[in-house]
Amino acid sequence: MQSKPSMLIATFFGAGSAPFAPGTIGSLAALPLYYLLRGLKLKSYLIATATLSLIGTACAHQAAKFLGEDPGAVVIDEVAGQLLTLMARPADLKEVMAGFALFRLFDISKPGPIGWCDRNLKGGPGIMADDLVAGLLAAACLKSITRYLK
Repeated sequence: MQSKPSMLIATFFGAGSAPFAPGTIGSLAALPLYYLLRGLKLKSYLIATATLSLIGTACAHQAAKFLGEDPGAVVIDEVAGQLLTLMARPADLKEVMAGFALFRLFDISKPGPIGWCDRNLKGGPGIMADDLVAGLLAAACLKSITRYLK
């Protein structure tokens, strides 16, 4: 199954196959992609993130058919959520790591609308939605924190 393009994308080229904490590993695996996209203008960055999210939703949906509902190996949702968290495109490593930590905090604890998405949406859209909402909330917090610290 790993050789199918949809499974490769859903697992973000195998990052989801990590023997421990695949969501955290998937979020870390997003960082090199972030650094590749960081130089884009905001509109282009958001288009790239939205495109990845749409493709990821379809691939996650296919993977869930074979692996069960919201399988741990599917980490494309963490990649998309992490990219959304970093939409302000911080250059400072401390800010990037703060964004990583905030995203993981929201993704794991699933407060408010994140938890609602996780409990109520199914298939590919359900897999992706909670992480995208977590990314938006983490982005807002990151922006507030960095604005306060400057």
